Amino acid sequence: MHTTAEYAGKIVEELRRAAEQLPSEGAERLVEAVAGAGKVFVAGAGRSGLMAKAFAMRLMHLGISAHVVGETVTPGLDAGDLLLITSGSGETKSLIAMADKVKTLGGTLALVTIEPGSSIGQRADIVAQLPGAVKDAASDPNKTIQPMGSLFEQTLLLFLDAAILRLMDKRGQDSGSMYGKHANLE
Repeated sequence: MHTTAEYAGKIVEELRRAAEQLPSEGAERLVEAVAGAGKVFVAGAGRSGLMAKAFAMRLMHLGISAHVVGETVTPGLDAGDLLLITSGSGETKSLIAMADKVKTLGGTLALVTIEPGSSIGQRADIVAQLPGAVKDAASDPNKTIQPMGSLFEQTLLLFLDAAILRLMDKRGQDSGSMYGKHANLE
């Protein structure tokens, strides 16, 4: 049995190893697509979806038109817009349907996943492969002490936050300039 601090140390070590494997090319293609999109939409299921929502929030802080698919105030996707799907497996049925739809609307599809050859990966214009343990795979080289998809979801947040820093560089913005768009009715 380990203490909470010992477990946290093991998680940080897993994240350090994962961070060393983050894809530079996929990240740069995603940053360029976000920078050039009319509007950016994000979608994901479960905890992967929560990481996508955190990314959309930071995009909004940068002054980028960002929306979460499924929210009541989300506008329609137009040609020239970007849909970013976050899915460890790339096989979530509802997300596959969105991937098909964005292509018929003339949008760009980006995927951040463990499985680039997945159904969504095959449809995507941009794929960034992150390290993460495949669910229920005892022989996985990215085996983790963490439950289920936690390593992927945490690495996803790191990857998307790093993409935000790249966008900040490109736009000449810093944290101070972003606070002007921070919620102020709290």
